[in-house]
Amino acid sequence: MLIVTIENIPGKTYEVLGTVIGNIVRTKHLGNDIMAGFKSLIGGEVESYTELLTEARTIATTRMVQEAKLMGADAIVGVRYITCDVMAGASEVSAFGTAVKYT
Repeated sequence: MLIVTIENIPGKTYEVLGTVIGNIVRTKHLGNDIMAGFKSLIGGEVESYTELLTEARTIATTRMVQEAKLMGADAIVGVRYITCDVMAGASEVSAFGTAVKYT
């Protein structure tokens, strides 16, 4: 499955199948929160949160691809990612794009 952030795939013709979305809501681990608090005092990357969001983005992408496969898609164009807090200590990561089938 080709996944691109651009709006068109050069050299390919295709039909649009529709929007596909994958999302996940992840919560923070208390241990990570404590370490993040310490890190905020001295500055720098909070690696545990980086890993958490990287994993969440991977899962959201996988779910988006699964939805596209169910539609018979060959690719997903215009892929975007968004994040938001849904409650204290929990964030949502969403991946979305347009599923297309080559003609």
